[in-house]
Amino acid sequence: MEVLAFKMKLLPGYADEYKKRHDLIWPELKSLLSAHGISDYSIFLDEESNFLFGKMTVENAASLTILPESPLMKEWWAHMKDIMVTNDDASPVSIPLKPVFFME
Repeated sequence: MEVLAFKMKLLPGYADEYKKRHDLIWPELKSLLSAHGISDYSIFLDEESNFLFGKMTVENAASLTILPESPLMKEWWAHMKDIMVTNDDASPVSIPLKPVFFME
């Protein structure tokens, strides 16, 4: 198991909409993420900067490389594209964060 953390950028004024869309996350998307070994997935918002900070536990980080090919993942990205900073393929710009401290 490995813990991964990353940051993304929410467009100004969309905090409520972002939360609403995640409160209604598609069950089939949750199943897809779980099937790829993702658990304990959380996203936090820094309201001052509009940065989103994500943290997830993965069984095998290498298995995440095939998620972008999933039509369901692409559909979710398209659904979120209007409220986030995204790449040309509609995936969110996601910047990995370096772990510096962990307390057990």
